Amino acid sequence: MNEPISAGDLELRAGGEIGVSRWFVIDQTRIDAFADVIDDHQFIHVDPERASRETPFGGTIAHGFLSLSLLTAMGQGVLPAIAGEAMVINYGFDRVRFLAPVKSGARVRARFVLSEATRRSDRELVARYAVTVEIEGGGKPALAADWIILTLLKEQVNAA
Repeated sequence: MNEPISAGDLELRAGGEIGVSRWFVIDQTRIDAFADVIDDHQFIHVDPERASRETPFGGTIAHGFLSLSLLTAMGQGVLPAIAGEAMVINYGFDRVRFLAPVKSGARVRARFVLSEATRRSDRELVARYAVTVEIEGGGKPALAADWIILTLLKEQVNAA
């Protein structure tokens, strides 16, 4: 990961692409494990033979929430650390759209664009990212999201 940047430097990067994550494989083992964690065993996710016969996907697909849940991992090494941060909190989403299914065996990655970064107080920085999860070789992204991240700072850090 790069050296931490100041809150002011992040604010200046608003409107620009921050980076693209590494590729993540969405294999059946990952899909099955996610199904177990969230207790969603719908056949389109966990039964390759039936999904091949009864869906237009040609096999199983990942849960949309699996793709969404990987944003934290995808952001590691891409999203900048802020100088003086005490902690970073997933503040939520204003919009999430699942645009294309992620077939078992596909690779996905996330593209992060900083929509805005604003100081809410001397100790709070809110960053809003437009995130697109791309499917390798796919014509449409798996999802698009407006992700909000709150950084709590240890102490007041100059904006410049």
